[in-house]
Amino acid sequence: MPTARDVCTIALEDAGVTGLGLTPSAHDINRAFTRLKDMLDQWQRMRWLIWHLVPTDLPMTGATSYTVGEGGQFNVARPDRLEAARITQNSPGPPNDVGWPLDIVQSMEAYNNIRMQHLGSFPRYVFYDAAWPMGRLYFWPLPSFLYTARIITKQQFTALNNLSDTLDFPPEYNRAIRFNLQDELLSAYKLPPDEFLSARAAGALNVIRNANAQIPVLKLPAELVRNGVYNVYTDNTI
Repeated sequence: MPTARDVCTIALEDAGVTGLGLTPSAHDINRAFTRLKDMLDQWQRMRWLIWHLVPTDLPMTGATSYTVGEGGQFNVARPDRLEAARITQNSPGPPNDVGWPLDIVQSMEAYNNIRMQHLGSFPRYVFYDAAWPMGRLYFWPLPSFLYTARIITKQQFTALNNLSDTLDFPPEYNRAIRFNLQDELLSAYKLPPDEFLSARAAGALNVIRNANAQIPVLKLPAELVRNGVYNVYTDNTI
């Protein structure tokens, strides 16, 4: 696997910032490294650039909320959002345990509309407050110790702390990272734009998008589903 230095060096060379076969200056290589980290930080928030979703379980206690983040109660890298969530009864246990998907409340304003927020019962909804540095998760109704919750979040990229760190990505990411970093460097150094490079960068991202695409089955609200075929003349089903 290439190191961050390898990627930054070839991107600087291909962008024309350094000459062929020349070693980039410390200023240039560090500047490229900063842009590489910034670019990957953005990428890891895009679902279609993530190749894996991470399940994280936590036994419930009836608490009003739970922390989410490294070292938190849900001990996972702090996500920007939930991709899915479910609740499972602890009894009966595996392999006969029974679980249900939870509906995700998408905003604090919507969660605020719940009148009895401390009601304890079988949970149906979950709201994630993406606070920093630790997120916070709210279930409703509040689940007791009889349940275990699972949240599904995006896999986070391995952090790059210095130029000798390796980029631990599937092979198809190498080309996308290289070309998109080159595109970033052209802009940073005020060099002429390269339409062919931009097209290659976009095409490499499309390869990843197609590889990572996972489209859930469309579901309609129960009140909109009718049995049979709808008759527009009689307003009923046949």
